[in-house]
Amino acid sequence: MEEKQFSGILNGAVPGEPVKKDENSRRGNWGNQIEFVLTSVGYAVGLGNVWRFPYLCYRNGGGAFMFPYFIMLVFCGIPLFFLELSFGQFTSLGCLGVWKVSPMFKGVGYGMMVVSTYIGIYYNVVICIAFYYFFMSMTNLLPWTYCNNPWNTPDCTGVLSTPRANASFANVSAVLSGVTEIVNRTKRTSPSEEYWRNYVLNISDGIGNFGEVRLPILGCLAVSWIVVFLCLIRGVKSSGKVVYFTATFPYVVLTILFIRGITLEGAVSGIKYYLTPQWEKILDAKVWGDAASQIFYSLGCAWGGLITMASYNKFHNNCFRDSIIISVTNCATSVYAGFVIFSILGFMAHHLGVDVSEVADHGPGLAFVAYPEALTLLPISPLWSLLFFFMLILLGLGTQFCLLETLVTAVVDEIGTDWIIKNKTYITLGVAIIGFLLGVPLTTQAGIYWLLLMDNYAASFSLVVISCIMCICIMYVYGHKNYFRDVEMMLGFPPPIFFRICWRFVSPFIITFILIFTVIQYKPITYNDYVYPSWSLVIGFAMALSSVICIPIYALFKIAMSEGSTFLERLKNSVKPDPDWGPALQEHRKGRYATTGPESVEVCPLKEDLKDEGKEKLKEKEDEIGLTIPGSNGSTLNPSPSA
Repeated sequence: MEEKQFSGILNGAVPGEPVKKDENSRRGNWGNQIEFVLTSVGYAVGLGNVWRFPYLCYRNGGGAFMFPYFIMLVFCGIPLFFLELSFGQFTSLGCLGVWKVSPMFKGVGYGMMVVSTYIGIYYNVVICIAFYYFFMSMTNLLPWTYCNNPWNTPDCTGVLSTPRANASFANVSAVLSGVTEIVNRTKRTSPSEEYWRNYVLNISDGIGNFGEVRLPILGCLAVSWIVVFLCLIRGVKSSGKVVYFTATFPYVVLTILFIRGITLEGAVSGIKYYLTPQWEKILDAKVWGDAASQIFYSLGCAWGGLITMASYNKFHNNCFRDSIIISVTNCATSVYAGFVIFSILGFMAHHLGVDVSEVADHGPGLAFVAYPEALTLLPISPLWSLLFFFMLILLGLGTQFCLLETLVTAVVDEIGTDWIIKNKTYITLGVAIIGFLLGVPLTTQAGIYWLLLMDNYAASFSLVVISCIMCICIMYVYGHKNYFRDVEMMLGFPPPIFFRICWRFVSPFIITFILIFTVIQYKPITYNDYVYPSWSLVIGFAMALSSVICIPIYALFKIAMSEGSTFLERLKNSVKPDPDWGPALQEHRKGRYATTGPESVEVCPLKEDLKDEGKEKLKEKEDEIGLTIPGSNGSTLNPSPSA
């Protein structure tokens, strides 16, 4: 009996509910609920947790930034996460199929696909560069340690002096005493920066000068896409097994680097710089804007991935519990990563004799310049470099798995034939090949310019617009009462009142705030001293709009194709839920989703109404009677009054 109960919990059953076999044999489910949680953690915890959050934290008041950060997590992050998980799980459909809830808004799903495509293209290029650094770390001497290489310039100034012939890595701490005197720090370029710019990228002079394809990077891009494809070759059945390693091992590496970092001289000053609160910045709107934006983007809201991953859950899985676990884990990882990053940067600043702010960086500058240079100061530096870049690879792959699965699931669900479902592997292969080909331009000498352009525009304010429209559709077009009943039917209990209020009012307000903040704080993108030309910014805005424009275009198309003699009739019919909207399996289509024919819907009254009306006939209009909401254990649950 205990074994059965444990099996039920493992498979995501609501506690106290009899374990039911509700495997979706046609579409597939997660092997168990741990696979879903680990996959979602891997999806949410990505490169941004390591290379963006720590920098934002120290720039926005250190420990004081934690206050608005966790406020935004509670009032926006977790509610939106729960909303998307419950949305996908209820229908067992991907980011396109779920819009049967209101077909006119299906353009939101296409917008999610466009965003996931952009992110998937450039994200795998970042992963492939991490692969390249990982392979280059398999040596006795890291190639970015000294300034005596063919790619170095006269401006190169190393942290370490040139090694003597008999110097050994065991005595590398003795070499630190020969730290080069830096006469003019403003003109100093480190060996790691010149290795990054002049050797790895061989960067061109502008975004329009593509130059040649960097063959080593192209080869690593092929390796990256092959790894992603092999891990998804059987969909969630194979990726669900891979995440046991890819989602957990980064924490092992973070812990190893943390223990090593805090034992270094100067580490405490780095951590103090990271955490020391500057409470006056709490009153700065920019701090709150950065906190809201970081929460929104780091959780992966509006990418379509959360809906897709949840669609493979069993119907009665407790996604409310999962949303809290995953969201909190994501934010805790960001904070933890800050200790790892700033302990090493503090050590580096100590040896350079400079302030931590002069070595702190974010994005590719942190991952491929600042942190690798700091690692050269450590004994056995290749080992630490291998661990660091292996961690980046795993963090990136966890997100990339979900991005690819989002696109594949959307295509398979949309076509929906038995052949396409049976041959899903070929769709996965096709999407991977297309992703690889579209990523080739990013491996040229101008690739870094295009990568940053996509990162700053393709997945920026468009995500905010998509998420806001999704909230409006579910809460106000489909109806908050209807959705609360759906969640209650699925989980066995209604959404807590806090989440009802957040879904209807608080979260949309915060999303609107993020959008306004993004517009007000907009500055044209630059890369170091390079200013992007106007024509490239136009391309950037076009990429941003390409996902948003799907929404009105599809809405107009759906209205035109809907039945009705007037525009208002067509509009009304286009927002009505599709007859197929609801739980995917027949055994779960109860209450108002119970079917007695191909398209008929049985509407059942509440017990209170039956008592009042006796044996009178049911009223025909649904809004004139209550609805019986069956709980997950088969009992009748009366919905609580909505917030």
